[in-house]
Amino acid sequence: MPVVSDSGLEDPIWYPLQHVLGIETFGANLFVATHAGQTLVEDHDESASGQEELYFVLEGEATFRLDGEQARLGRGSTLAITDPSVRRSATARREGTSLLIIGAGAEKFTSTWNSSHFNDILRPD
Repeated sequence: MPVVSDSGLEDPIWYPLQHVLGIETFGANLFVATHAGQTLVEDHDESASGQEELYFVLEGEATFRLDGEQARLGRGSTLAITDPSVRRSATARREGTSLLIIGAGAEKFTSTWNSSHFNDILRPD
């Protein structure tokens, strides 16, 4: 998988999954920290795009800031930000922290899975 080559020295390694795989219905990127304390996600919100985002810590540990509050997530943890107005950022707590980010627009997704698969699984709504 190629990486984005115009990153600065303080930028994490960026694997542009969406671009390389030709995905057009959702965004997907992987960021890998080269050192502890490195910014993986710049401070931003998605108000303009209306996008929801899913963050998945594949390796290591990251500190997220969400509208000024902190959340510390380790390997295997996920975080969904369904409100586009929430300001968010993430910092690696150690070298090698790998963060998969998936985002999609405001259009509601309709699953093609059999809904009975989810009968015993609670939803936040």
